[in-house]
Amino acid sequence: MNPRARLPERLAGLAAAVRRRAVAIRAAFTLPPLMVGAWLLAEHNDARTAGGALIGLLLLLAVFIAQGLRRFDAVWLLRRLNAAVPQFEDSAMLLLGSNGTRSRASGLSALQRARLEMRLKSVALPDLRPRYPLRALGLSWLALGLVTLAVQTLPRLKPAWLHAAGTSAAATSAPGAVSGILAIEPPAYTRLGPEETAALDAKFPEGSEVRFALRIGGSADAGRPRGVDLVFLDRSRLSLRRDGEVWRGERVFTSSALYRVQQDARDPPAQAPSSASAERLHRLEVIADRPPEVIVRTPDHTLSLLQKGQKSWDLVFEASDDYGLGVAELSVAHAQGSGDNIKTTEQTLRLDGDGDQRHRVYRKTLDLAALGVAEGDDVIVRLRVADNHPAPPNVTQTASFILRWPAQVETASSGMEGLVQKTLPAYFSSERQIIIDTEALQGDRERLAPARFAARADQLGVEQRQLRLRYGEFLGEESEPSAQHDADTQPSTRAFGAEGNLSAEYGHVHDKPEAATLLDPDTRRLLKAALDEMWQAELHLRQADPGLALPYEYKALSLIKQVQQAERIYLARAGVQLPQVDLSRRLSGDRAGLTDRDSGSVARTAEPTPVVGFYQALTDDRSPDWGALNAWVHAHEKVLPDALGLESTADRLQRDPACGICRTQLAAMLWTQLPPPAPAIQPRAAPDRAGEAYLDALSGPAAAPANPESAAGSQP
Repeated sequence: MNPRARLPERLAGLAAAVRRRAVAIRAAFTLPPLMVGAWLLAEHNDARTAGGALIGLLLLLAVFIAQGLRRFDAVWLLRRLNAAVPQFEDSAMLLLGSNGTRSRASGLSALQRARLEMRLKSVALPDLRPRYPLRALGLSWLALGLVTLAVQTLPRLKPAWLHAAGTSAAATSAPGAVSGILAIEPPAYTRLGPEETAALDAKFPEGSEVRFALRIGGSADAGRPRGVDLVFLDRSRLSLRRDGEVWRGERVFTSSALYRVQQDARDPPAQAPSSASAERLHRLEVIADRPPEVIVRTPDHTLSLLQKGQKSWDLVFEASDDYGLGVAELSVAHAQGSGDNIKTTEQTLRLDGDGDQRHRVYRKTLDLAALGVAEGDDVIVRLRVADNHPAPPNVTQTASFILRWPAQVETASSGMEGLVQKTLPAYFSSERQIIIDTEALQGDRERLAPARFAARADQLGVEQRQLRLRYGEFLGEESEPSAQHDADTQPSTRAFGAEGNLSAEYGHVHDKPEAATLLDPDTRRLLKAALDEMWQAELHLRQADPGLALPYEYKALSLIKQVQQAERIYLARAGVQLPQVDLSRRLSGDRAGLTDRDSGSVARTAEPTPVVGFYQALTDDRSPDWGALNAWVHAHEKVLPDALGLESTADRLQRDPACGICRTQLAAMLWTQLPPPAPAIQPRAAPDRAGEAYLDALSGPAAAPANPESAAGSQP
């Protein structure tokens, strides 16, 4: 009923009767399952747990009944009266709000309401209470009775949740059964509060202290053990001390572990029924403390070029950690000079970030004038952030970020500009392939149609141009000189993603002497001459005259060979440290560890690992070396995806060699850890008949191949 609706006294009594009947019907449907649930809770739990659960069930019953009464409001009642009592003349709604006093309404509405109030005193009101659904209620009670009988007489049919609910209460009643509480105290630096769990398996932070409080089932004298130990799978043991009926012990865990509860039984035969539960492995999983996560917000490139008028360098870093951040230090290195005359000074700055203990933002602005940055200098910064782990802390260090003030382009290089490299890239030999293709094209000139011949010559010219541009990178050239290549000049306005823009944006700038590869003057002269010869060869290839291009290609190849045989090739300076030279082997003739470049390739062999033997033993239905397997798992537990699961499966198979599922699961876990097969050089297979014919044709006199284009003399 709507509490704000006011009905005449007679109608209010009728409405109350309707509500009582609705409550009775809903209670008749709800009370039987409520009674069965309360009985089951009281049967398999203590009084406190059963009482709390019963209160919850009663609250649910109250909500169920309240929802059912919402439909029986004043509007529902008056509508039913309009349908059942003709004397109300479909005007019963006018009685809503009337409590027997004179209404303020006027006109026809007031006159009709007065007439209804007079009729209400003498008219017979119908019985609007809902009827009892006797058939449905009978079936419901019968079904609940059968379920109760089945639960009482057939314990095996009890649902799984019912068995689980009664485990804690009945754990201490069965002889040898184990129950208890694990109290976990995380390390102080984690700022986590203590917690308890009623299970013998737990997951907790690294370095937590776990306090065991176990109860062993049995009577006071029979079935109680004389001693209880926790036996871990790594063969360590924790002996528990008796405190009344509770066995207590504590241990600090820095790594995950599996353990069993081992009882020193007074009466071994009596303990036999509970031996299966005592052999169960329990899992204690340690959550390792992760190193801090660092994100570099500014700068957004590892190499930044100093802009005109720039006086400072803004740095923004963001760091987060699972338990808390510690010290943050910014390493600032200033590199001055070039070649061998490089001077580096480094300082470390302590940063105080903004934010909470687990997340901070570090900001620092470097004054370039105060650092003494001049033209040609580099400023290299790295952030090092530690967490609050006591000893030692986890540390994360960012990559190096460089701010470079490019030096003026020099006309010639003198002295050593960096480290020495003995060889040039492999594609320096591709000029020979262009010569081979040009000679082949010249030999096919009479057989090819003119248009076809010109197209192939132009394609060779394109390949010659690509090779020339690749060599040009070693001279600091990004594009061709406009004086020689007017036809190939690019537009002055470069769109986003153009080659020059990407190079300048990401720091790979070849026209800067500090970022490009530098050569000594003699080598630069030879390579420049080779580029000039390539340009002339390309010119004649584009003009469909490979015969005139061949002399320039031969000259370019000769110059490239001289470049390859140059004694020194100088690379740009880099912040690396070369290993110390072992002077003890000087002039000793000791060649241990050295290889001959001209010797044949040697197939690499896979590193020896015992996993292969373990896996083969499992697939051959043999037992692997369990001691070696456990030692290998402990040595690699930080890199294995589930070291505890692997140990548990291996332990089950060791105790039950006939367990086929255990063997299959263990083999599947070890299969993911098998080393990949080492690549090896495969011997060339003997050629078949078609292959022998092909080789004979290559070694024999060249036969003029049939060419439909040349035979027909048609255009392509």
